[in-house]
Amino acid sequence: MWADLARRTNRLVSDASVSAVADALDYLCLAQLYLRDNPLLARPLTPADVKRRPAGHWGVCPPVNRMLAALGPLQAAVPDGYELHVLHGAGHAGPSALAHAYLTGWLGHVHPDLRRGTAGLHELVTGFPRPDIGGEITPMVPGHLHTGGQLGPALAIGQGTVLDAPHRLTVVLVGDGECETGTTAASWLAVRALQGTGDHGTVLPVVLLNGMRMGGASMLSTLTRAELTTYFNGLGHRPVYSDGRDVTQLRQALAEALTAAQPLGSRGPSSVLVLTLDKGYGAPTPFVGTPAVHKTPLRNPAKVPAEFDVLADWLSSHQPGQLLTAGGWPQPHLLPALPRPRPESDVLPAPRGCIAASAQVADQAVGRPFTQVIPEVLRARAEQGPFRVFSPDELASNRIDLTDAHGHPVPWAVEVLNEELCHAWAQGYTETGRHALVATYEAFAPITLSLVQQQLKHRAVRRHAGLAPLPSLVYLLTSLGWHNTFTHQNPSLPTALLAGGDPTLHVLTPADPARTAAALTFALRKLDRCTLVVAGKHTAVHHPLATLDEELRHGIAIWPHLSHTGAAEPDLVLASAGDLPAEALTTLAQRIRAERPDLRLRYVHVHDLTVLAEEGIHPFALAPGAFARHFGTRAPIILATSGHPADIHALLGHRHPGSRLTVLGYRDPGRPVSQDGLRRLCGLDDDSLWQLARTLTTAHDRQ
Repeated sequence: MWADLARRTNRLVSDASVSAVADALDYLCLAQLYLRDNPLLARPLTPADVKRRPAGHWGVCPPVNRMLAALGPLQAAVPDGYELHVLHGAGHAGPSALAHAYLTGWLGHVHPDLRRGTAGLHELVTGFPRPDIGGEITPMVPGHLHTGGQLGPALAIGQGTVLDAPHRLTVVLVGDGECETGTTAASWLAVRALQGTGDHGTVLPVVLLNGMRMGGASMLSTLTRAELTTYFNGLGHRPVYSDGRDVTQLRQALAEALTAAQPLGSRGPSSVLVLTLDKGYGAPTPFVGTPAVHKTPLRNPAKVPAEFDVLADWLSSHQPGQLLTAGGWPQPHLLPALPRPRPESDVLPAPRGCIAASAQVADQAVGRPFTQVIPEVLRARAEQGPFRVFSPDELASNRIDLTDAHGHPVPWAVEVLNEELCHAWAQGYTETGRHALVATYEAFAPITLSLVQQQLKHRAVRRHAGLAPLPSLVYLLTSLGWHNTFTHQNPSLPTALLAGGDPTLHVLTPADPARTAAALTFALRKLDRCTLVVAGKHTAVHHPLATLDEELRHGIAIWPHLSHTGAAEPDLVLASAGDLPAEALTTLAQRIRAERPDLRLRYVHVHDLTVLAEEGIHPFALAPGAFARHFGTRAPIILATSGHPADIHALLGHRHPGSRLTVLGYRDPGRPVSQDGLRRLCGLDDDSLWQLARTLTTAHDRQ
């Protein structure tokens, strides 16, 4: 379909129209970088019209502009029921994205002061980079699924967008410097892991082989054409080349690439379009092909007369009056090559009945092991609509059996030995309105930290832009370090994300498999959250579910079966966060109640670590009164967590209980130790806990 559409629009929309759009985009990019007034050169340029401190990036704009222009007729002709997305790997192409959104009119729909017209054009050009929009690609520029500049995941994210979406074509613009990253390098081969996993859409990678990364020659640019062809053929992609200078040839190359493009997961080679336009094409001759074109090659034309003369000639060479009307609109001959503004994606229905559904799942899971209940939760979710599980070759190791009756993997669960790809596929899937889960070893999850943080930033900007919420980012972290070898001990992903303070973050630490099943059910139904579910696959101890509703609703609960009632202030508070801590502290609580029946004990389970946050820092943080009701005001507290103790201290902030709080958790042993030895080192073995409780209560009695 896409190839036929390209050939048809090549006949119906003139090359002159496409070329004019590319020229207009180039001019608007250049004007945004340099002009503070006189955006259409309606009068002779003066130094007063030039920005004192030009800012932004020129180098990537010319090749991006030619691709946007060539794709415009296709975007304008996409029939109902089909979608064409352009995904930018380079955040530095912000001027291109803004210019394109202005020409199409979409920018003015979202930012009324940037409507097509005299005032809007003046604000677009002279206001760049605006503090509220920025100078790079973010959701503040309408129509972008991905915040550019992450350097690496764009191709994999694009692949995620077309999974289970045969109606969708995603064109991914990948810089040749970006091709040097591990994530991009793995993305070419990783499509083989998607064979037989469903009916998918198509990804067309476009490599912007402009010859340079930021400060020097890119690795791809050192290959001859024959070597480059061999390289891509070996990766399973047939390259189609264009230098982008001749619009007719570029459009023919695009049609050829779309003809050879295969739906994701198909057997046999697909295509890649390689655009070899020089970095900074169109800049004054001394600068093209040098690092100077990465940003603004003319650094101070407002004050350096020689630079001003070069800039004036550069701007006027585009003849902006032939591209834009005096009123700031595209000239009529540009319009056939410009896509129409697309409506926003459908708003997902707000989830309802999450707690009731999660509690029902927990009731069905009582007394059953992790290995049974977690696969059941995921299979049930897959039956409810589009859903995918991504795992770095660890489902079996994590005891999550997602095979069919013949022992073959179910098509909606994909494994590939690359954590970044798993995250990027899930990101593309969720950013297009579908639900996904990443299941991985606790120790390997930190590999994706930067990608998670960048997606959270992207989501934060989406909320600021007033865009509709999307399915949550959900991680299941299992194979915890408590039951693993020294090299597989690293509970640092929650630590790093908690430090970031994102208001949508939830770190769930369920006490047993039934609660883990409930936590996953809850997390996968919610929208616009980032939820880490931390749960060991070996957990065998089960606890009463009387407080489950409260744990799901408020993230914390006092367990009455282990607590004394009627006491305004306990003598000791035990608080667990996680399944191994709950096992250890409930054993301690039972011994205390048997051997010290006079001791007023309160047992608290923390289901969501974020409720411990200092009030005002996180939306689910306990209010001061609720905090005191759970943790008392004078009694010593033993809090055990499956992660780093520092997480708890940092969360509590100014309301830290001081010396009455003892936090126990994972400590790096610095060498291989046995599982029992690790618990002793961390103070979570039975003897150490008993001695600690005796010491704290004795000291408390003396006060």
